[in-house]
Amino acid sequence: MTQVWTVVVPVKRLDAAKSRLRGALPGQPHEALALALAVDTVEAVRACPVIVEVLVVTDDPAVTAAIGARVVPDHPAAGLNPAFRYGAAAAGAGWVAGLTADLPALRPVELAAALVAAQSGPTTRRFVPDAPGTGTVLLTAPPGVPLDPRFGGSSAAAHAASGALPLLGDWPSLRRDVDTAADLATATRLGLGARTASLCGAAAPTVGRPV
Repeated sequence: MTQVWTVVVPVKRLDAAKSRLRGALPGQPHEALALALAVDTVEAVRACPVIVEVLVVTDDPAVTAAIGARVVPDHPAAGLNPAFRYGAAAAGAGWVAGLTADLPALRPVELAAALVAAQSGPTTRRFVPDAPGTGTVLLTAPPGVPLDPRFGGSSAAAHAASGALPLLGDWPSLRRDVDTAADLATATRLGLGARTASLCGAAAPTVGRPV
């Protein structure tokens, strides 16, 4: 596989990130869980064979210190979509993808398959819906085409309405973003990255652990 993709991963300040997960791991600091999700996501991206660079957009010093990738300060500081646009502009020309930072079970082979599929179809923006089908975990753009992110509530419909085409492969670890304790339990069953798994080993999600 040829390394051609730059992947942009915005990460909020940890004290404001993943608010619906507060209390999901009793006894564990919320910021530690938010950081673990981001670190494991980026580690999986770095291991993906078609990716040449990971670019993290963040203003959090703890993320910058732990993330193991190129960091761009979030100068817009105006929310998720401006951060994606800013990161895509910093990535320069070439194939660019925007990925959410809450995919702790992500397998590099699934991400690679989705990115290859994005290149093999129509030369336009493509997106991968989340597991419920309403959100978006991955948005891609070919060279010369703006990423034009529409992340947020009902983002799958928003991306489709903007002209992006869905990618619907069998990629359970890619589609499993983690917003709630139930999502975390599902991701645990898929197999977590090392940092999130370490936290979950010390304190199980409140909805229960897989058998």
